[in-house]
Amino acid sequence: MRRCAVLPLLLLAALVPPLAGQTRDRARIAAAVDSIVADALKDGRAAGMSVALVRGRDTLVMKGYGFADLEFAVATPPAAIYEIGSVTKQFTAAAVLLLQEQGKLSLEHELTRYLPDYPTQGRRLTIRRLLDHTSGIKGYTEMPEFGELMVRKLPRDTLTKLFAARPFEFEPGEGAIYNNSAYFLLGLIIEMASGTKYEDFIQTHLFERSGMKDSRYCSERAVIKNRAHGYDMGPDRRLVRAAYLDHTWPYAAGSLCSTVGDLIAWNHALHGGRLLSSASYEELITPGKLNDGTVLRYAKGLGVDSLLGRRAIAHGGGINGFLSDLKYFPDDSLHVAVLVNTAGPVSPSAIATAIARYVLGPAPDPAITAFTGNADEYVGAFRGPARGGEATVTIAKDSTGALTWKFRNGQPTRLLHFRDGRFGAGNTRITFVRENGRAARVRADFGAGFSTFTRVP
Repeated sequence: MRRCAVLPLLLLAALVPPLAGQTRDRARIAAAVDSIVADALKDGRAAGMSVALVRGRDTLVMKGYGFADLEFAVATPPAAIYEIGSVTKQFTAAAVLLLQEQGKLSLEHELTRYLPDYPTQGRRLTIRRLLDHTSGIKGYTEMPEFGELMVRKLPRDTLTKLFAARPFEFEPGEGAIYNNSAYFLLGLIIEMASGTKYEDFIQTHLFERSGMKDSRYCSERAVIKNRAHGYDMGPDRRLVRAAYLDHTWPYAAGSLCSTVGDLIAWNHALHGGRLLSSASYEELITPGKLNDGTVLRYAKGLGVDSLLGRRAIAHGGGINGFLSDLKYFPDDSLHVAVLVNTAGPVSPSAIATAIARYVLGPAPDPAITAFTGNADEYVGAFRGPARGGEATVTIAKDSTGALTWKFRNGQPTRLLHFRDGRFGAGNTRITFVRENGRAARVRADFGAGFSTFTRVP
């Protein structure tokens, strides 16, 4: 009798260590996230922040930090609603692919099929080129005139006429420059193809099907429970209320509002096969290509790259008063969402990366090798198209003789040399094209853009 009674107790004891270990692991991760966020929020660099960290279906962290409202000292609630800026683009891209599944459009259709009056200036401009930023259309957020327009509520064609009148920055498919104009046009195409307003299509076909109960098209006038107020960093390094922006204009490029919990639900639905067919999903996450076959690190509304030595599908966002980042590591089933209600020095992408690094462990060393070539053959100034207009890249040598890269008027950054002959500066990957014994062009992959800079005589 006693021996039979002991067996269940032994089995119970055998179960306790793993359960206790899981609890300790969860507490350790939560404490690490708290520490990472506390360091980011110190000294008033941001008002508040929300973080979600989920591994598979296991929620490790889902928490608000700091303040959703500084004036009334309102702590950030667990389900705080933020403007997510360009994280919107993956919703727009998914909507386009869903409409393609329904036979209402094709990525190979030309823009003028839906917007017949758009002046393509004789160019063949497909929906595909809008999705991966390879259209060459002028980006409206880089135009000085947009500063006056963004506070006014006017017909949307006011904006399309503004950027459509500008020359193309490059021929379609010859380069890639991150482009909000393209996604603005995609919103209009979604409305033409679906017969419904953009926000209604997103609500019905994406938010509701993903279980995103607290997400919506942003409004500068609506009273929204749990909405976090946005702040900008003032010139004296103090926070100020975010500059006004009418949500007529970010539109399909950046006008959605959401919570970290809803963004994790979105990730599960999108990457879990509940929204798109397998063919459409593969199209969504397949990197774009330039006309010469160059493969980009940007797909359709999503960056597709390696991070911490692992595959990562991610996108960030920035809009008046708010910054955002959503990352998914498919091989580790890890999801990280970081939303910040301050447009300032705190980087949600850096925070999300630090959190992922803690959970996944250190990244393997990149394949860096010593550069043994003649640095003088690379030194010079190069000019070419970039976001915000033509830009100059300066390749120089530092005091040690190592090559450095300077983009526009930024600080010189030492170039790392990779074993495949490419170079790197931060997230930028650089390839030199040599002619007659020296570098004639610099091909720069910015992650969400790709430009070729030609040596200045």
